[in-house]
Amino acid sequence: MNRSTRPSWLSSVTRILPQPRAPTDLRGGYTRVDGHELGDLTNRATESAGSSSQRNPDDFEFDASAEARDYSSRQYPTEIELKTLGRVADDLPWSAFLIAVVELCERFAYYGLVGPFQNYMANKWHDPNGLPGAIGLGQVGATALSNLFMFFLASMPIFAAVVADQYLGRYYTIFYGMLIYIIGLAILSVTSLPSFIEAGFALPGLLISMIFIGIGGGGIKANVSALIAEQYTETKPFVRITRSGKKVIVDPPMTITRIFSIFYLCINIGSLSPILTTSLESSVGFYAAYFLCFAMFIIGLITLIYGKNNYIIKRPTGSPVFDALRIIWIRVRTGTFEAAKSGGGRGKAGRPWSDRFVEELKKALEACRVFLFFPIYWVAFNQMNNNFVSQAGQMERHNIPNDIMSNLDPIIIIIMIPICDKYIFPYLAKRGFGSPVQKITLGFLLGAATLLYASLIQSRIYASGPCYTSPSNCPEAFIPPPPSAPEGSLGSYRPNEISILWQIPAYILIAMSEIFASVPSLEFAYSRAPKELKSFVMGMFPKNKSFEFHRTVFLLLVWKP
Repeated sequence: MNRSTRPSWLSSVTRILPQPRAPTDLRGGYTRVDGHELGDLTNRATESAGSSSQRNPDDFEFDASAEARDYSSRQYPTEIELKTLGRVADDLPWSAFLIAVVELCERFAYYGLVGPFQNYMANKWHDPNGLPGAIGLGQVGATALSNLFMFFLASMPIFAAVVADQYLGRYYTIFYGMLIYIIGLAILSVTSLPSFIEAGFALPGLLISMIFIGIGGGGIKANVSALIAEQYTETKPFVRITRSGKKVIVDPPMTITRIFSIFYLCINIGSLSPILTTSLESSVGFYAAYFLCFAMFIIGLITLIYGKNNYIIKRPTGSPVFDALRIIWIRVRTGTFEAAKSGGGRGKAGRPWSDRFVEELKKALEACRVFLFFPIYWVAFNQMNNNFVSQAGQMERHNIPNDIMSNLDPIIIIIMIPICDKYIFPYLAKRGFGSPVQKITLGFLLGAATLLYASLIQSRIYASGPCYTSPSNCPEAFIPPPPSAPEGSLGSYRPNEISILWQIPAYILIAMSEIFASVPSLEFAYSRAPKELKSFVMGMFPKNKSFEFHRTVFLLLVWKP
């Protein structure tokens, strides 16, 4: 399909999306922080736009846009027009929509399988509390394994970025990553069938699938945001006459912001998949939830392959990561970055980097210091996916699955981001509270308030009957199976008498914490990182989440289930 012949419904979709207010909105996008996506997208998009004005044909494997655009008749604005004419976003390339669909399917599969993970790992098959389960690791074991998986998943994008830049390129790294990912989904889906669970294959199948999903997910996460940003190659504003006869300036940064909006929209649509998968987990079984994720991921893979001839695909040009690691090692050995410099020019023998690269790496590492505080924050944030779920299992659920509550987080974020952007952030800025560091500080405080509130709820659970400090595990709460139940049914336990709805304020607090802490941190690092090292700096952010594993394991040692 030619990129210039976009379906008419796509134009309607782009008109529905909010119009960006100014090119500076490039730094103000938002995303989820299991979340790694939009910060890297912003960074990659800007680098792509900055380099596309001097494009080498050998750097591109495919360029479907060249044949569809006629640059000879383009009118560029005068100085007066730049100051007086209104600015609009350009039509989006068809390939960008296809990549956004790929991301939607991948996020749907990821969040859909992670949603039931805690019950799948923590509770037993035919759990006496009436909760869905398969493996029976208990809350401590399930939370530790979940965080180990997050550690592995957060580590892979760094390696995948090197593979893409050095060997395969972004498209093929995503493609092979999806093939590896889908093997993991297939193994998880099959081993979650009742017959396989009863035969003892659930835990081995889960561990093997985690390895495949972690490796494949790293290949996707490190490159999909860059690939979608590269689909738009315009770098200069130009004049266009609208259908109403109005003269406007088509602004490339605003178009990139439009791409961000669609990409972000798809991410959050995908993140709501646990609403479906947790319902299937309770009503049908884990296999139904995981097969749904598998089917959705197949759609994403087909979409990626279908659009290949429409994509702009850059060839790998080499990665600066190895040079950066060598310079860091010299800094560690000598105590100064000066030892890595050549004194001018293009480096000494065996040192292919320039002095300017050393200085920019130094500035990049200084920008990374803001990330040092985030491992503690991620410990609090990740409780939403494990301990909050187990806590809900100890409360009166009113036929609400205990692991569906975590879906309130993306819903609240979608609602609150426009409100924060239009009202709360400007209000705080007018009162001298608008810098990224101030917002991050407030986000950390909200995260702490979330854990404090959850602790108060837990104390209320222990203070409530019938089981008090042993929720769902006392003779007084035991409910024998009805006479019509199948032979071998174990019965169930009544939870303590406190409503699951008391958890809602905790999800509001953690969502607001994410808006204030995560997004400004990406903005802070991006705005201070040198141009050539923005990918390096932004790649360090999701890596911080890996350190939460160690701290969470420590917390589990003092957890009272």
